Amino acid sequence: MHQSTASSETRPRDLAVYRERLTPSLKILAAAAIVAPMVALVAVPIDQTVSLSIGLAVAILLIAVMIAVAPVVEISGRELRAGRAHIDVAHLGEAVGHLGDEGRRARGVALDPRGWYMIRGGIEGVVVVENTDPDDPVTSWTISTRTPDRVIAALRRAQRAAAEQDAR
Repeated sequence: MHQSTASSETRPRDLAVYRERLTPSLKILAAAAIVAPMVALVAVPIDQTVSLSIGLAVAILLIAVMIAVAPVVEISGRELRAGRAHIDVAHLGEAVGHLGDEGRRARGVALDPRGWYMIRGGIEGVVVVENTDPDDPVTSWTISTRTPDRVIAALRRAQRAAAEQDAR
């Protein structure tokens, strides 16, 4: 896994080929919203209106935080970013997308123990991409995504652009 100290100013978001925030599923967000009546019940002895307001505010805040801290998968320039990890696309080999039963298998029994992975519950799709960097002990990246085909297409475009840039 490669890390750099480049600031976000050096990689403008408008150059992103692909960007996806891995927000929690609606089921998880709905489960978080159940916090509202629980918090409201605790505050009922104070005042019913206040307790409802506090419960609603806590639920909204919890959902907002869950969305805000959700990791982002982004392909821009020569780089694949998955959460805080990133790697130059020139070090990536073939990418394979999986959905349904294949996706569950790729996230479970077929998961490479020497690989790096960012897996999110409630997201069916997954992309597994080979790491070809001989100096990196990580052999593959496994990344959750709602649109594996788009991630693979964006990776291929970025890899072609990087190869053309290196050829110059």
